[in-house]
Amino acid sequence: MPATPAAEEILDYTTSCLLPTPWAQFTLHAFVEHSTGKEHLAMTLGDISDGAPVLARVHSECLTGDVLFSQRCDCGAQLEGALKKIADEGRGILLYLRQEGRGIGLVNKMRAYRLQEAGADTVEANLQLGFHADARNYELCKPMLAQFGIKSLRLMTNNPRKIDAMEKLGVTVSDRVPLLVNRNAFNNSYLNTKEAKLGHMMQPQLDAVVEDGQL
Repeated sequence: MPATPAAEEILDYTTSCLLPTPWAQFTLHAFVEHSTGKEHLAMTLGDISDGAPVLARVHSECLTGDVLFSQRCDCGAQLEGALKKIADEGRGILLYLRQEGRGIGLVNKMRAYRLQEAGADTVEANLQLGFHADARNYELCKPMLAQFGIKSLRLMTNNPRKIDAMEKLGVTVSDRVPLLVNRNAFNNSYLNTKEAKLGHMMQPQLDAVVEDGQL
């Protein structure tokens, strides 16, 4: 079995700048992954290198939800909710990983959406396209967190697989902080599938969902 690459062989820390947001002024940090050239980001606030568990979110890129306000998922609302929680606490980190569509890329995610419109659920659509249900890799988190001296997280997630991934990397998850946001008529089935097939710990289903996703 090949040895795990050292942190400096996986990605480079490049630069940082201040990033004012509606909730707080964060510091934005940039990393470049050697194998792909992808640029990954970290947003930090407060003193996060004091050894105490850090309120954290590991967020995979979702252009449609984070930028284009899609209601088909809960990603954009989770991103905003996590930043608000960090701002309220005055201390925390958000890792923004460039692995769109659970790792299948933007165009393939759109193809998966078309299959969902034809009746497949989010897991079935990925499988029909020849991908894993969830193709994300969290290996980059370890050197990114090490850059800031972080060894323990209070992780904002509904995904137990993400907790397992952190602990396999040697990062302690001292607490899981639920991030239950924006269940709506457009994403209700999607969230139910994440719970039933991917093990996510979700909020209760909507009592009623109007047909065709109309609110």
